Amino acid sequence: MSGDTAWIMASAALVLFMVPGLALFYGGMVRSKNVLNMLNMNFYCLGIVPLVWAVVGMSMANGNGDRKWLGFVHFDEAFMRVPDGAEPRDMATWAFLLTFAVITPALISGAVADRMKFSAWMIFVPIWSILVYSPVGFWIYGGWADALPAYDTAGGTAIHINAGAAALAMTIVLGKRRGWPGAAWPPHNLPFVLLGTGILWFGWFGFNSGAQDAAPQALANTFLAGSAGLMAWMIMEVIKHGKPTTLGMCSGVVAGLVAITPAATFVGTMTAILFGLIAGVLCFFAIQLKEKFGFDDSLDVVGIHMVGGIVGGLLIGVFANNDAFGGDDAFALEAGGELLWNQFISIAVVLVYSFVVTYIIAKILDATIGLRVSDEAEQSGLDTSEHAETAYIDTSTSFVRN
Repeated sequence: MSGDTAWIMASAALVLFMVPGLALFYGGMVRSKNVLNMLNMNFYCLGIVPLVWAVVGMSMANGNGDRKWLGFVHFDEAFMRVPDGAEPRDMATWAFLLTFAVITPALISGAVADRMKFSAWMIFVPIWSILVYSPVGFWIYGGWADALPAYDTAGGTAIHINAGAAALAMTIVLGKRRGWPGAAWPPHNLPFVLLGTGILWFGWFGFNSGAQDAAPQALANTFLAGSAGLMAWMIMEVIKHGKPTTLGMCSGVVAGLVAITPAATFVGTMTAILFGLIAGVLCFFAIQLKEKFGFDDSLDVVGIHMVGGIVGGLLIGVFANNDAFGGDDAFALEAGGELLWNQFISIAVVLVYSFVVTYIIAKILDATIGLRVSDEAEQSGLDTSEHAETAYIDTSTSFVRN
């Protein structure tokens, strides 16, 4: 097994680790009565999406028209062996791409926090993965040569913009939380948020550089963009509010990482810092628009992932630098009007498709089984109403088992 294959395998593990990191990141931000529900929404994706990916998702997202495949193997051999000629790298890449399919719907959970039925989430995730994630992945990476003229290293369009547009559609169908925006609900566990951010940042090195020829440059760009995003958000908080916050610094890190994701192999080191700084500032202002426009994006998925992905995707058209990767021996990509237009078209198509299809899925689910918990369940908390559990038990009070 080559070192290249080993790195892809390690990167798959890093991206997989991002899912519990995301669960902690989101879980720390919700109210204590809903933390288990948020953790479970993320972990459920680890259960259902790999099965969907193995059966139909991979074939849809990365197949081509001359094969009838069930996932990674031919239908006739689906439960016997891998296809003839499959290399270890192919299997490693299959697993690597699977982890991206898992984390993308998990991102949406932050927008619907505190009010969505877990039963509806269980149905929504596999349907969305098939009807939205897999087609978008195919357009960006898988086939139909130049179906969308997007340059996207690791999913700025296919993952972050895709999930962000879906999150916006879900918030519109679900409606606002009780008391929002008048009531304020600060994160119940900021150490969880900080720990989750650290895990996400750690995993992002595999996310952006796992299957890339320019992996070292992508890793360096990822590190610097996250750092720059942290600093930009912190400075904006100090300017506007007088003090930096833990939540703000964590949000800035994620904004910078999201922005560099599509561009990690298309820009040089110093430019990556600009990506993080620009995304930190723009996402800081973007999250404040939800109150103005009246959509309750609970944990700022739209403001950070959708906006950050758009920022990163468009900035490729401004800053793409072939010389940073060896000139003519690297890739034929030149910053300018044509590239910027192509990035814009690709982003716009994914935005519209993801929003419209997600909206339709959400409306159908709402009209059938219902998307939203009852007012009583929302008031008491989703941990008890949806899972019959509580995250925090008062151990000072004893109880007698029946």
